[in-house]
Amino acid sequence: HFVSGLEFDLAISLVGQPLVRQQVMKGVREFLENPNPVKPLVMSFHGSTGTGKTYVSSMLIRYLFKRGLQSPYVHHFSPIVHFPHAEQIEQYKENLKRWIQGNLTNCGRSAFLFDEMDKMHPGLIDVIIPFLGPSWVVYGTNYRKAIFIFISNAGGEQINNVTLALWHARKDREEISLQELEPAISKAVFENPQSGFWKSGIINEHLIDFVVPFLPLKHHHVKQCVISELVQQGLEVRPGVVQEVADSIPYFPEEEKLFSSTGCKTVASRISFFF
Repeated sequence: HFVSGLEFDLAISLVGQPLVRQQVMKGVREFLENPNPVKPLVMSFHGSTGTGKTYVSSMLIRYLFKRGLQSPYVHHFSPIVHFPHAEQIEQYKENLKRWIQGNLTNCGRSAFLFDEMDKMHPGLIDVIIPFLGPSWVVYGTNYRKAIFIFISNAGGEQINNVTLALWHARKDREEISLQELEPAISKAVFENPQSGFWKSGIINEHLIDFVVPFLPLKHHHVKQCVISELVQQGLEVRPGVVQEVADSIPYFPEEEKLFSSTGCKTVASRISFFF
């Protein structure tokens, strides 16, 4: 059963994100076990660079679709690539609406990934909204089995601050609950006029089923990333190299140097210096 496969993979490969594992598994399991979902599954991933947002979304897609991100039923959007010119927004809106509609007509079980959701023009978010809700038919399409994943760095700074504050209060990141993070994310992302989500109705209508916070990674997590990267590249895992690569990455805050500023993002490129 692929759900247990995904769970196993998340447990083994995703470094230091207990909340992500819990939220994603809960969402996917409930959604797939329901033959008649009331609405599409909508998950919003938040966190700073290199904490695993893209990694988890592609892992999820790999389990859901035979060809993973290459599947004809998986659609990946990035505002900078697909909607670069503000003056063409009306055209983009039309295209996006037709694209989602057309693909859901072909296959109700489609997945739509939106990168850098915080940079999305609010008008484009308005186009997505009708597809996310519980109404049975939109434009004559049954679309309740679709999956939408929104990815953004928005809220990352706030998640980092809460994690840091809790660390100062002697609470380790493994003990942090979703309840402790949600208000901070909500304030940063959903109540921020600079954010694409703001006033978009996605929030007022409670269309996001799972807000998934990615926590900043500590030194020992980065070491785990270095080890798995070495293994993946078929290189020898030498403790000295693991330590050096992990040490070469910037950490914050300045005094304690607790959390990696770039998560595991630059690990792969730094390894090449040692071989």
